[in-house]
Amino acid sequence: MTPDNLRPPEWWTMTLEAFADTVLPGERRWDGDRAVAGAATGDGAVAAGALEVLQDPAGGIAGLLDGLVDDLNEHAAQYAAELGVVLDDAVPAFVGLQYAERAGLLQRLTAAGHPEKEVWVGLVMFSYMAFDAAPHMHTVDAIADGHPGLRLLGFQRPDATGLWRFDAFSYGRPLADLHPDTTPTGSPA
Repeated sequence: MTPDNLRPPEWWTMTLEAFADTVLPGERRWDGDRAVAGAATGDGAVAAGALEVLQDPAGGIAGLLDGLVDDLNEHAAQYAAELGVVLDDAVPAFVGLQYAERAGLLQRLTAAGHPEKEVWVGLVMFSYMAFDAAPHMHTVDAIADGHPGLRLLGFQRPDATGLWRFDAFSYGRPLADLHPDTTPTGSPA
């Protein structure tokens, strides 16, 4: 592994982007994009804001990311050696793996019995959360900006008042009859 003082600062970002892209892949952002492997069409976790979610202090893992980036690259270097893969020293070890190799390493790190499973599963969850919930953005802004995950999931826009109201019950029927003493505002009498 390259010593800290010789690593370009973008290695940190590339490693986390490659991790998030492995969890929920997307298409490359430009020709030669090494962090996003291009294993899927459309936008994935990186385009959905995974880096912002991972770095948000409210999530409680931002302070752990430096160590996790180092650990992930160490695991990647060991995994590559096991597979006989020659890594490119111009990029972090995890980024130097092909998508299938990245996925194989993540399967190993999140497997039952792996001593670090909990931390890697946590990082997976935060990466996916960026796509399916956009917690780093106000929902109205995320929808207005065309957030890829919310768009794909079919998250409905608010009505003209800015509120979410639904004409039909989500199960296609009321779940229970209203109590006879319920007021027009929905409060019990």
